[in-house]
Amino acid sequence: MVEGISFEYVRVNGIKIHCAFSGEGKPVIFLHGFPECWYSWRHQISALSGRFLAIAPDMRGYNLSDKPSGVSSYRISELTSDVVGLIKHFGSEKAHIIGHDWGGAVAWSFAMLYPKMTDKLAVLNCPHPIAFIENLRKNPRQLRRSLYMFFFQIPKIPEALFRANDYYLIRRVFTDWAINKSAFTEEDIRFLAQAAARPGALTGGINYYRAMFRDKSNIQLLLASKRGEFPVVNSPTLIIWAERDKALGKELTYGMEKYVRGDLRTRYIPNCSHWVQQEQPVLVNEMLLDFLE
Repeated sequence: MVEGISFEYVRVNGIKIHCAFSGEGKPVIFLHGFPECWYSWRHQISALSGRFLAIAPDMRGYNLSDKPSGVSSYRISELTSDVVGLIKHFGSEKAHIIGHDWGGAVAWSFAMLYPKMTDKLAVLNCPHPIAFIENLRKNPRQLRRSLYMFFFQIPKIPEALFRANDYYLIRRVFTDWAINKSAFTEEDIRFLAQAAARPGALTGGINYYRAMFRDKSNIQLLLASKRGEFPVVNSPTLIIWAERDKALGKELTYGMEKYVRGDLRTRYIPNCSHWVQQEQPVLVNEMLLDFLE
């Protein structure tokens, strides 16, 4: 466990969310991806807690948070409503929102749906939702990289695959993808694998992908984008992108100006994998602190 971090169960949006937090002041909400948990932000909580109230929930479906049944429980409207509840619970009307991977998708959506509650937005290796959809349609390389999302639509089989051989794939996805293998200790891998092994956690995490394919709001967003009517992000926005991401290509960061009206900064990190905030924590922390202050 990480020294100096407190934990609390917070009831929001009809469920209990397990949160790690530290510090005081303006809240910063950290949203993790798949297959992770609050622990993915351990380096950032420690670095930012001296100047902010750093809050990293286990998102719904993950680790120690509630895992509501049904794919519809993981629609983007539910995920962003959880963030609304967290901000209010910690005594604020707005927060800095930081997301990685699926947490980045929620962060982008939150900034569009709740602009008055979004102070600054930082997204790590996650494209804007419309840019991602457009690349799936027009970019064969990205479509190949994203084929696993289609596999995740199959009931039960993906979960069984991840459970096999004592969660072998969960462990390997971190160690194999990382460029800097020393970024993950045996303790880190054990913690992340144990979080994924909690009852219902694999289904909860994979249901994010299932809901994405079935959520009518995503179709409406795509149709609106074709008419040039999509909501834009008005908050100052930082994109941090590790260039050797096996799942998401660097080209997904191009042309972001049409989606962001606020100040937009893009920072690339070469020789770094998808697990950017865990693999290059010092550099990521410097970028975040420079942006948020």
